[in-house]
Amino acid sequence: MSPRARTFTQLSLTGALLTLAVAAPPAFAGQGHPVPLRIATYNIHAGTGTDGVFDLDRQAAALRALDADVIGLQEVDVHWGARSQGLDVAGELARRLGMRVSFAPIYSLDPVTAGEPRREYGVAVLSRFPIRSAANHEITRLSTQEENPVPAPAPGFGEVTVKVRGVPVQVFVTHLDYRADPAVRAAQVADTRRIMARERAELPGARQVLLGDFNAEPSAPELGPLWKELRDAGPRNTGTYPAEAPVKRIDYVAVGKGVRVHGAAVPEEAVASDHRPVVADVSLAGRGPGRG
Repeated sequence: MSPRARTFTQLSLTGALLTLAVAAPPAFAGQGHPVPLRIATYNIHAGTGTDGVFDLDRQAAALRALDADVIGLQEVDVHWGARSQGLDVAGELARRLGMRVSFAPIYSLDPVTAGEPRREYGVAVLSRFPIRSAANHEITRLSTQEENPVPAPAPGFGEVTVKVRGVPVQVFVTHLDYRADPAVRAAQVADTRRIMARERAELPGARQVLLGDFNAEPSAPELGPLWKELRDAGPRNTGTYPAEAPVKRIDYVAVGKGVRVHGAAVPEEAVASDHRPVVADVSLAGRGPGRG
């Protein structure tokens, strides 16, 4: 992992002993054998549901019901402001679920009042497995915090590396541009492919997963290049947005070489957020003896 890409990582220690006991079998367990993994993505709308109510207990229940080992989150507030009660939403959800967390801010702003925590907003990864390393990469963005923004590199493309029964997995989480003009998303896709290729080269044999809200449907031309290296886990013909009555699928679990998809679903969760989550069951091709 590139040293310049490394950033501050928050690790939730809640439930750490349980996680180590059930989610970190001996390193040799994955050698030569497929390793099962359940992964998910969820745009949590900063903790607020379709009824306009901020309710982390409700969102934690929705996340718990996924029974996923690794979850990518988008629209995550950390001490952002009144809409999320000034809470560290990433840390609070991790605590409720007994998972580790890595948060990658898109925005990190000075507090309104001196001495208070920085106001941050971005993406996060929740993991049952210990997080071995984390990074916050820059991709092209059009800021929502500036009056006349221009496309420019900005952080918020998160990555964590975990080991699943001896198999290293690079998990990326992203939130692509929402505007109708696909130009920024096209640039973000190019950045994503470049970064994932570089990280793949730096950890040969690692499996890769990309989770996120892409703000475009699977057939969108700007997403086309992604499918050269990644497979869309689906499910097909099932919408994720808006949550109450989905008409399009813009939330994704995508997997790279060495990851086999066994099934995927969009749970019928219509209230906890304005998006529905996506969950997929996959298996990782095991590593042979002597390959680390």
